[in-house]
Amino acid sequence: MVAQPPGDYPLQVEAPHGPVDALWQLPEAAVAQVVLAHGAGAGYQHANMQAIADAFAAVGLATLRFNFPFTQQGKRRVDSKAVSVATIAAAAAHVSGASDLPMFMGGHSFGGRMCSHAVVDPGIDCRGLIFCSFPLHQPKKPSVERAAHLPEVGRPMLFLSGTRDDLAAAEMLEGVVAGLDNARIHWLETANHSYVVLKRTRENPMPVFTEMALAARSFVDEVI
Repeated sequence: MVAQPPGDYPLQVEAPHGPVDALWQLPEAAVAQVVLAHGAGAGYQHANMQAIADAFAAVGLATLRFNFPFTQQGKRRVDSKAVSVATIAAAAAHVSGASDLPMFMGGHSFGGRMCSHAVVDPGIDCRGLIFCSFPLHQPKKPSVERAAHLPEVGRPMLFLSGTRDDLAAAEMLEGVVAGLDNARIHWLETANHSYVVLKRTRENPMPVFTEMALAARSFVDEVI
């Protein structure tokens, strides 16, 4: 059973490279929890990260958001893969100790990509991964090198990707996902990498974060 009643719990994750600030957001009737890592440009308190967590909470998904060390220390340059993965492992260990809810992993951009590395090595056990704007390549530099390790993940994967994301060319991302076992894309109509949508041309009236959360909940339900 969940150890704590529903609520928002500020805390610190004791990561190998120093403690980092975090927030565990536990809604009522939660069915799963997501280790939700932030992107390269802002920390766990960024408005987009808050919006994702709030939307996930509304559909029964708890989240643990946390800073990477570079953000905690006020630096702009992202941590190495080793440091990032170690921090994610500490966050995963925290939620595993706090709750027996099924654990998923993912996050926005850099954070989601680092979670996929953490599942490969050191081999963090989770039920699946939820990528919010997976950064397949640099802008205007199409490539699939960042996805080379994904076949080793061995878990169900959901890619929530905007149709205007300049870090994930649609044809390339579709090709990557087609080559993976038990992976899918949910396209966010007219959204860019930061979830900004074109209101005049977007046909889906649903707020983009609500759309993401409903797709994530459907994915979680199928997995568990």
